[in-house]
Amino acid sequence: MKHPFKHRLAAIGIIWLMAAAVLLGMLGTAVSFVQAEGEAGKGIAVVIPIKGTVDPVMKSFLFRALEEAEQLQPDAVIFDMDTPGGYVDVSMELSQRIIESPARTVVLVHGKAASAGSFLALSANEIAMTPGSAIGSAALVDSSHNYVDDPKAVALWVSQMVSAAENNGRDTGVATAMADLQAKVELPQLNRTKQPGEVLSLSVHEAKKVGYLEYEASSVPDLLSRMKLDGAQIVHIEPSTAERVASYVVTPAIATLLLFLGIAGVAIELIVPGFGVPGVLGVIGFGLYFFGHFIAGLAGVETIVLLLIGLVLLALEMFIPSFGILGILGAISLISGVVRAAYDTGNALMSLGTAFVAAVIVVVIIARIFKHRGIWNRFILKDALTTEQGFVSTADHADLIGKVGKAITPLRPAGTILLDGHKYDVVTDGTFIAKDEQVVVVMTEGSRIVVSPHEGS
Repeated sequence: MKHPFKHRLAAIGIIWLMAAAVLLGMLGTAVSFVQAEGEAGKGIAVVIPIKGTVDPVMKSFLFRALEEAEQLQPDAVIFDMDTPGGYVDVSMELSQRIIESPARTVVLVHGKAASAGSFLALSANEIAMTPGSAIGSAALVDSSHNYVDDPKAVALWVSQMVSAAENNGRDTGVATAMADLQAKVELPQLNRTKQPGEVLSLSVHEAKKVGYLEYEASSVPDLLSRMKLDGAQIVHIEPSTAERVASYVVTPAIATLLLFLGIAGVAIELIVPGFGVPGVLGVIGFGLYFFGHFIAGLAGVETIVLLLIGLVLLALEMFIPSFGILGILGAISLISGVVRAAYDTGNALMSLGTAFVAAVIVVVIIARIFKHRGIWNRFILKDALTTEQGFVSTADHADLIGKVGKAITPLRPAGTILLDGHKYDVVTDGTFIAKDEQVVVVMTEGSRIVVSPHEGS
């Protein structure tokens, strides 16, 4: 016998698992990786990587790493950089943090410092580059990598680049050539002119010519040697496991996939209970989505509360008749949590819409395949009262046709007859039949018996 509250307990279990996943995610943010090389007593150089896209996760990591580095009072903080760029507003916050740092900051371009990467490089006190590296190409682009032509946005970005260059005594014209697609800039150091429609990118040799390079070094130890910090203890501050996971989770494609798993998994577990696996996958999907955005500093406690409220309301909708009110409120709460946790509202709604449509298709397919296990079966009466089981809904008088009986009451046209020792309520075919006359059964329709006068009476 199935327990009547099994499905309810499963829903509650999902919610508690979700809360546990979120809690573990919060605890994971406290774990960081610090590695030291060399002997103490000869100075300290802290190395912090800037690899990949400059996004909210990177901002969260770099803020933490810089704070830890400054507590060591190092001789230098070296940013080991290889980035194609990233979010403008994130890079502006990071630039300000680097400029305000009391430590000696050096960016070692180890590949490329494009777009926002070049802006961060200009924000440091000194710039170093490995052979074959490049810096520049900082014109504004949108999410589709098309150039931005909004004059206000471009003017603000160019002024930020120029200000960063000016702060460290660098040629502001070069910064303009890197950032302003439409500007015409004379570059006498390079014997060339940057024409409108072009953006400037500098090789190691060119960067040295225009004063955008203090050191050319093949590695961090080589850079320390050129900085007269030979023998300094090198301390590496790396992203924690949680930060590494979060850097993938916040990307639009992965976020959409996680939302799909969350919506489809929880819906299947609620609608077609008993599997367990979809519910677990749904919990993991939602958990990773909110975990990654929490690590990035985008999701706060309020977004997690919205998520849990949404799940609770959706679960209650399955058991409490509310004419859809609980389900609608739950959906609104869940959508609000997802959107508030996202960096970009437009991307969040697009990811949520795509995930929802895909999840609906999968849920419908699963529900049809496993319709015998659906929760709707709780509300459908399956018991049948069949003739084989001894149940008869109406009497069948077909065997009386042709038999002769006697009217024991006048038939006008309804009345009662006596047939084979049994009384039957009958009607005539329209004629009047007096009491005690002989009648014959001519037709039956379920419990309805039709008689007519018997010719031999």
